[in-house]
Amino acid sequence: MLSRLRIAETPYLRAHALDFQVGDTVDVATKIPDGDKERIQLFTGRVIRRRGTGLAETFTVRRIVMGEGVERIFPTHSPKVAGVRVVSRGEVRRSKLYYMRERTGKATRLKETLGELAGIEGAAPLQLETKAEKAERAAEKKAAPKKAAPKKAAKK
Repeated sequence: MLSRLRIAETPYLRAHALDFQVGDTVDVATKIPDGDKERIQLFTGRVIRRRGTGLAETFTVRRIVMGEGVERIFPTHSPKVAGVRVVSRGEVRRSKLYYMRERTGKATRLKETLGELAGIEGAAPLQLETKAEKAERAAEKKAAPKKAAPKKAAKK
């Protein structure tokens, strides 16, 4: 039964896994319907929990807004989550950081993993498209014929 369930949910899983862990500070880009359009809204905070597997996998991000703690739970494989960018990596020894809820100010700081150990290049741009889409777009650019630049009129 379990294998049939995995086979059934496979097409709905995200093609590339989101690369972050508990303790990281992340920017989560979510798609928000705005009239007949969609816009991207960022939620920046620290990941305090990851749970579940398959389509049921979620992660919780916590931040402080005007002195109040705000937590949002995001489904990892939801199409509403446009992307996740790691701002900084935090070094933690626990899988759930519930103790952060009681802490305020400087007590919420975590030791940061810096440089190549972090596996990120500083503040890389948020990846909203998959690597396959980027490769396809690059191939289209190469295949498209180059247009000649318009000639500028000579000044008299």
